[in-house]
Amino acid sequence: MKVNIETISRITGFSPATVSNALNNKRGVNKDTAEKIFQTAREIGYLNGQRIRKVKLVIYRKNGSIVNDSPFFSSLMAGVEAECRSFGFDCVFCHIDQGSPQYDEDMGELLNDRASALLVLATEMEAAEAARLQSASVPLVILDNWYERLGCDAVLIDNTDASYRAVDYLIQKGHQHIGYLRGNFEIKNFYYRRMGYQRALQEHGLNLNPAYTFDLTPNMEGACKDMAALLEKKPELPTAFFADNDMIALGAMRALQQHGIRIPQDISVVGFDDLPFCSISTPPLTTVKVYNRQMGCAAVRRLMQLVEYGNDYCTKIQIASGFVERDSVRDLQEPLNNSETLN
Repeated sequence: MKVNIETISRITGFSPATVSNALNNKRGVNKDTAEKIFQTAREIGYLNGQRIRKVKLVIYRKNGSIVNDSPFFSSLMAGVEAECRSFGFDCVFCHIDQGSPQYDEDMGELLNDRASALLVLATEMEAAEAARLQSASVPLVILDNWYERLGCDAVLIDNTDASYRAVDYLIQKGHQHIGYLRGNFEIKNFYYRRMGYQRALQEHGLNLNPAYTFDLTPNMEGACKDMAALLEKKPELPTAFFADNDMIALGAMRALQQHGIRIPQDISVVGFDDLPFCSISTPPLTTVKVYNRQMGCAAVRRLMQLVEYGNDYCTKIQIASGFVERDSVRDLQEPLNNSETLN
């Protein structure tokens, strides 16, 4: 016998429209009604026969300080969309805001939408909220985060190794007093980048001076404003800074220059992400290159494996970063030439 929505309607006594709304987690269906419909659908094998028809990229925001309209996330989403097309799947973008009054209802709808596999951009998502993802009734992959205690597939940046290499680069250029431009909104990416920064200093026998850590808003305007306020207090400055991301680095550079501090003659700066405008900043920014589009593609490929074969095990995929040398770092082992001294 062919099992469909009309079959469930006859068995439960609810209209086909109500059955359809319940199975698609639409608002307005009584909880008890929905539970009865789902129970019947499972018993007659309707849900087992459903196929995933699309991929939903869920863009989670806690406060939007990190996940914004920057080129980093635009490129990542472009990779997701292109890879979905190559597998013949539609890609739907949706936003979920923890501060929304309908947050719990929205999350429930996403996790129980059996027609959609889920990619969750969890950059701003804390572990307590991520634990809810384990109840998803469909294949799910987390993007740009990792939770040690959760059994979820994830694709992320090699944050610790990448920041270690960036700080090691500064050390190889003769810098021994290296500061840290830290994002003042804590996310796991920043935590792991801090671990890499600290590890590089420790392995080279350099002191970690707390006075060289400046907490800045993780966007360009906010970082510039925060850095300017700190510079007004005439703090002791290192010879180089490693920044949690390019937005922080570029904002801090602007504030330093406004206070007459030359880059890289007086202070060197290294960022993280390699956003498009790093190459046209003044000076062009040396930075960690993140392959964000490739991250999106890799996440879709893992999701397709889950759709096809199920989830017998979880994977943690780290996309190795590159490094781009530009003009924001001075080699202290080489003397300044006359033009650099005058500028």
